[in-house]
Amino acid sequence: MSSAAAPTPTFQIERSTRTSWIGLVLAIVIIALLVSVPWWGGEDDLRLIVEICYTIALAQLWNLLAGYAGLVSVGQQAFVGLGGYALFGLTILAGVPPLPAILLAGVIAAVIAIPTALIVFRLRGAYFAIGTWVIAEVYSEVLGLIRDLGAGTGMSLPVAISRQVGETRFDREASLYYVGLALGIGTVAVVFAWLRSRQGLALTAIRDSETAAGSIGVNNDRTKYAVYLLAALVTGMIGALIYLEKLRISPDSAFDVIDWTADIIFIVVIGGIGSIEGPFLGALVFFALRYFLADYGAWYMILLGAVAVVIMLLAPRGLWGLIADRFDIHFFPVRRRVRLE
Repeated sequence: MSSAAAPTPTFQIERSTRTSWIGLVLAIVIIALLVSVPWWGGEDDLRLIVEICYTIALAQLWNLLAGYAGLVSVGQQAFVGLGGYALFGLTILAGVPPLPAILLAGVIAAVIAIPTALIVFRLRGAYFAIGTWVIAEVYSEVLGLIRDLGAGTGMSLPVAISRQVGETRFDREASLYYVGLALGIGTVAVVFAWLRSRQGLALTAIRDSETAAGSIGVNNDRTKYAVYLLAALVTGMIGALIYLEKLRISPDSAFDVIDWTADIIFIVVIGGIGSIEGPFLGALVFFALRYFLADYGAWYMILLGAVAVVIMLLAPRGLWGLIADRFDIHFFPVRRRVRLE
């Protein structure tokens, strides 16, 4: 007698979760609400939401570099400053309209990032982090020597150029609001799509072990160059938006390591490095602490540092890591789960 053959097991790769569909519905509702803000909100509301949007975008980009590619950079302010100065140069010296200049500023930042990457990628670990910061300082000093861009004292954007964005102040604020909203939402979407692709798998493989990643066919250098240039492109556009809104730029503010890198690292670390949800939660905590503690002067920075230390000790994966591990919630699933049928 012949025994019946055992059924062949089949496997299914799951890329979505129940909570991801809930997250999609929540995202649609939130986006619809944000789109309507100019009809009922004031100028202060628009500015605050724009600031939150570009802060989350910067946090997502730094998280993409450090949390997924293992590239811990403390020099991302270089591309914020380059984007801001590119906008001023394009609008004032070349006559480019402000809104198209935002996109061109990102392209210029990405082009400058090519030789920058060739230098810093020769370094590893802490030397890479220090190298990115030193190069950002070099760019700050170089731009501080250009008289047409205000040299070390900086310059203001002419009123005629700001009026190209909108005739009235509210029109200008509303236009910049939608640009900021598009950059914030677009950055999250691009990072999510990138991490769901084969490039995302390559990034996490490189982060865990470059040697192992190379042994299975991952082109380590090309993958890291690609993500570094992507971060520079979008960060340059964000820098252009920031200083189009501020209307004034100087080397000290444009290349400020505290505003454009240290605060961003704080947001990612306390929120949850290596997750898309983490920067959202970190930004919420950061802006709440700033609102309640900003009047305390130096104590504000001390308390921020204390909060960061406590969270890193109690929750090494950040606040979102605690939530995700406890309740298995993933609004932006980028991992593949293999289920046996």
